[in-house]
Amino acid sequence: MEILVVDCQYDFINGTLACGHSEEAVKNIITFINSNPSAKIYYSADNHSPKHCSYVPNGGTWPVHCQAGTHGAELHEAFSTDIINPSQRPNDSTIYYKGENDSVEEYSAFEAKNKAGQKLCDVLGHEVIVTGIATEFCVKESVVALLNSGRKVTVKADMLGWVDADNHGKTLKELAGMGVTIA
Repeated sequence: MEILVVDCQYDFINGTLACGHSEEAVKNIITFINSNPSAKIYYSADNHSPKHCSYVPNGGTWPVHCQAGTHGAELHEAFSTDIINPSQRPNDSTIYYKGENDSVEEYSAFEAKNKAGQKLCDVLGHEVIVTGIATEFCVKESVVALLNSGRKVTVKADMLGWVDADNHGKTLKELAGMGVTIA
């Protein structure tokens, strides 16, 4: 079993882009990971410079968020403290960073890279369970990229945070229509 945890970072949980259901999603993800101690876990994380194109001050649509080196860019600490199996906790080989090119809005984690430069798309297997934040943006685009690569995807609905509850529901219906299993 392989689980992708998308962007469970403080700015999306209680920071500049706080999303609905995020704290609950983190708790549910950790419970799920702990109940599957042999699962391989991958984490994605926005990692922007101050000049990133997505920021409102730079002409983008989003407030400043997940700036490299800030608390807001960190994954929720519970992934390091509450996951029982140490090999499932985030580390340099399992955190894949995206949004590092200032001129590209990168919602999908598909091409994200870890510290060694390895791409997430090159390590994920054929079947992936996707969880994280936010349903309508980074989760959706990651799932679509996984589908387009021929993978089978399951999305855990109670393990998601969202920008807007209505759009969250619409996105899940849209993904189900594309062949994603919503569990």
